Amino acid sequence: MLANSYYLIAHDDRTGRSRLHPRASGLGLASSLLGELMLYGRLRAMTGDLYVVSQEPPGDSLAHRVLDLLIAQPQHREIRTWLAYLAADATDQVGERLLRAGVVEPVTRRKLLSAQTLYLPLSAEQRNTAAWESIRLSEALAHRRSMGLADRALIALVVATGLTRHVFAGVQEQRECMRQLPAIMASLPDDVVQLVQYTEAAVGSALAVGRR
Repeated sequence: MLANSYYLIAHDDRTGRSRLHPRASGLGLASSLLGELMLYGRLRAMTGDLYVVSQEPPGDSLAHRVLDLLIAQPQHREIRTWLAYLAADATDQVGERLLRAGVVEPVTRRKLLSAQTLYLPLSAEQRNTAAWESIRLSEALAHRRSMGLADRALIALVVATGLTRHVFAGVQEQRECMRQLPAIMASLPDDVVQLVQYTEAAVGSALAVGRR
């Protein structure tokens, strides 16, 4: 699933912490959840607004929950509004889905007045699964392999949210990614392109506010 893959790339497999500013990774995950509904054929985007085109429940419970939220709030259509709303708890929601899938384990870290639950791949098998997400994308681009729609959308979101160097470790690999990005974007449905563009803008705005 798009959001699962994004989560594993966006979080360090040793500490469970986000490789990005938490606002940025939250927006990336929110975008991934909306992207899943687009890939399922439940959601369309037109001129910056989202429209439910099928109310048939997806098989995944989290995707079903997000679809229900969109159906229940038809007065709110703007992509930027839904990105901001879903970003608030997207990390925990996707972390819980990965937990149910057996990909991560919950680790609670206590501070003086609070506690934080992180989702970590603890076993060797889980860590291999987490690491493979970045490796397979890097190798697919390096060898110019054919990629499915979900992986092409994932690469676009990786670039839009600033995760490029965490997937493509070397300078040459990063350059190759940027060389292929226009073709990847051109191959995506317009709905997904809009989603990626609004995500990139939202991340930029969130980081600009954080620097003030």
